[in-house]
Amino acid sequence: MAQVRLEHITKSFKSAPVVDDVNLEVKEGEFLVLLGPSGCGKTTTLRMVAGLEKPTKGDVYIGDSLVTEVEPKDRDIAMVFQSYALYPHMTVHDNLAFPLKMHKYTKEDIEERVTKAAAILEIGDLLKRRPKELSGGQRQRVALGRAIVRDPKVFLMDEPLSNLDAKLRVQTRVELKNLQKRLGTTTVYVTHDQAEAMTLADRVALMRQGAIQQVGSPTEVYAHPANKFVAGFLGSPTMNFIDGVVRRTDAGIVFDCGEFSFMVDPALASAVTGVTSRDVTYGVRAEDVGVGSEPREGSVEVTVFGSELMGSEQFVHGMKEKLKIVARAPMDFQAPIGSKVWMDLASPKAHLFDAKTEKALT
Repeated sequence: MAQVRLEHITKSFKSAPVVDDVNLEVKEGEFLVLLGPSGCGKTTTLRMVAGLEKPTKGDVYIGDSLVTEVEPKDRDIAMVFQSYALYPHMTVHDNLAFPLKMHKYTKEDIEERVTKAAAILEIGDLLKRRPKELSGGQRQRVALGRAIVRDPKVFLMDEPLSNLDAKLRVQTRVELKNLQKRLGTTTVYVTHDQAEAMTLADRVALMRQGAIQQVGSPTEVYAHPANKFVAGFLGSPTMNFIDGVVRRTDAGIVFDCGEFSFMVDPALASAVTGVTSRDVTYGVRAEDVGVGSEPREGSVEVTVFGSELMGSEQFVHGMKEKLKIVARAPMDFQAPIGSKVWMDLASPKAHLFDAKTEKALT
């Protein structure tokens, strides 16, 4: 295994940068996920690590070696794509063996590596089948196996689970995380699916418009987002955002959005130390919004316009004038459409973002 380092990587097409001055280090044995919406530059970044794209500017290192000008086949990496890319006329065994044959491994070494990879992925009983005889999950295992047999320094994975159905995707990502830890191979994984990122990653690098917005553990980027984009991209349902003003009063910090106002939790007071008034966006996640059928001090009355039962819990959607707020409630909480409930937004886990720069103040 080896570390991967990107230094001031830029990639432009027709003078427009799709990856803009990216600096990133992936540690040895780490599972790093490049996360972001479509078109943010994450796949282009992965392709530059692989050597399938050449940076317009900047350098790529794998281990201690500068590989910016090195051909993909000489970088000692293995890729797994969204498309399984299996040879339909070959058996599973031959699909696994093919990359080893191309690298001139001996027949004995090929058999040893194929047998080992098949055992790790529990596909030993499928070696004589052809891809058309396999399920989607089995084909994905074979695609992973073809990467594993190489025993590369780095795995590069581009949305490898997106073709699987929802249930199988959940099962496979748990197996994939376990597999990566057993192998200890440095892995860079691209996805737009926040659930994959949060469950798989040791660290997440969240991208937007070709630039990295924040790098950190899943817990860190979820609990302490660097800006409004990161806060809104992570979490389902998305974070509640309310534009307004914070003002300092004798009683404490008040947030006022025009429709209503409330005292901000003292835990956020340090974000506006020395400020008498400031335009902000107040952000709070559904799980941090209190909801009840009776008014409480500081709570806001809203009209229920929908609810989503999620099994052990539900998400209650409320509206105050034109403002929509989502709160998480127990599954047995009664919130019929059109009824009135009270939501408490003054959470110590809330966030304040600068109205202009959208950077986190907390």
